[in-house]
Amino acid sequence: MADFYVRTGHKGRHGHEFLEFEYSRGRLRYANNSNYRNDSLIRKEMWLSPLMEQELRRIVEDSEIIHEDDEKWPRKNSDGRQELEVRLGREHISFETAKIGSLVEVQESEDPEGLRVLYYLVQDLKVRAAADECLVFSLIAMNFKIKPIGM
Repeated sequence: MADFYVRTGHKGRHGHEFLEFEYSRGRLRYANNSNYRNDSLIRKEMWLSPLMEQELRRIVEDSEIIHEDDEKWPRKNSDGRQELEVRLGREHISFETAKIGSLVEVQESEDPEGLRVLYYLVQDLKVRAAADECLVFSLIAMNFKIKPIGM
């Protein structure tokens, strides 16, 4: 299978609060530092089957995020930032925008169509279409019996 890598996450207003997951060469890594109720940093790592890699790759390819440009997207600000990096074969993108709180913020941006692609891709990576369960969070919970805090 051609080279495939995806990393997404966000950092909050205070900088030390973040949530991120990264997939590369069969390995899924998850990190969450929320400081919610004095929680400590959570880091987990697991290996995924080739079938799960195919599904992650399909979600990214179907989104067509590779064809987007973040030039007109809101810049990171005091509320935080949202990041996405993808490598699909020879194509590579790295986006950064203000932390997206809702679709209203997407609609009010200078590039609502492009920012909507990012917004829905991140949601698709987190949520299964058939069930309202978080894909990455479900994998982590199955392997580590923890309930991660939402992204």
